[in-house]
Amino acid sequence: MFVEARDGTLLYYTDWGNGPPIVLIHGWPLSSAMWEYQASALVQAGHRVVAYDRRGFGRSAQPWDGYDYDTFADDLAAVIEELDLREVTLVGFSMGGGEVARYLSRHGPDRIARAVLVSSVTPFLLAAPDNPDGVDRSVFDEMLRSLGEDRPAFLSSFGNTFFGTSMLDFSVSSEMMDWAKMIALQASPAATTACVHAFSETDFRPDMAAFTVPTLIIHGDADETVPLSSSSRIAARMIPDAQLVVYAGGSHALFAMQKDRLNGDLLAFVGARGRMLRA
Repeated sequence: MFVEARDGTLLYYTDWGNGPPIVLIHGWPLSSAMWEYQASALVQAGHRVVAYDRRGFGRSAQPWDGYDYDTFADDLAAVIEELDLREVTLVGFSMGGGEVARYLSRHGPDRIARAVLVSSVTPFLLAAPDNPDGVDRSVFDEMLRSLGEDRPAFLSSFGNTFFGTSMLDFSVSSEMMDWAKMIALQASPAATTACVHAFSETDFRPDMAAFTVPTLIIHGDADETVPLSSSSRIAARMIPDAQLVVYAGGSHALFAMQKDRLNGDLLAFVGARGRMLRA
């Protein structure tokens, strides 16, 4: 199924189950397919689960431009409004956390009941004089150089950091790694490159005040893709009454590597309508 964004871009989505709605927003460089284990668990627990592909990724249309967070937030709004979703729980993973932040500041919380940020890039990933804990620009410059030189090779090697594996670490199967790479390769090269700029350079600090709904932040302390100290620790201080849950030894790919714990925490949060969890 597809929703038409404001500029005519077609956004692919799935809409499963019945009950309180949850919208899942995927990370870079994947698609909504990454939510396989969360979507099934949430539907089985009695929720309506909507997951969509960001423009340029998965089965959505692949325009040449429009890869900025104002547009991404408007795309999310198009999905929510077309399906007339209310009392929504927004769950944003990695760069998807940026959509949550920009949606709340741009469109307001009227349709939103709560928010969850998982391994999120918020509030500002790039190191700057007023953001000393951020990631050095050279890291993103090297990503862009490698994507331009050999995108398949980069995405293959990036998977090791993403999942937190090494040559002698067999905690994730080679098939899982291949699956993630296959999803990533479905994205357009233009979108893949443009989104590196978007998630690294967008400053969401002004958006943090828009989190006026109960907010859960989940992050792994061994995340080498989006370091905890550069992101969620800061976001938790900026969002009033936000709860930060840190997964000891958790990599970036919590949706796969710690899926059972993540599913349990999501269900506890949405089931309790924002009740605090035990860290």
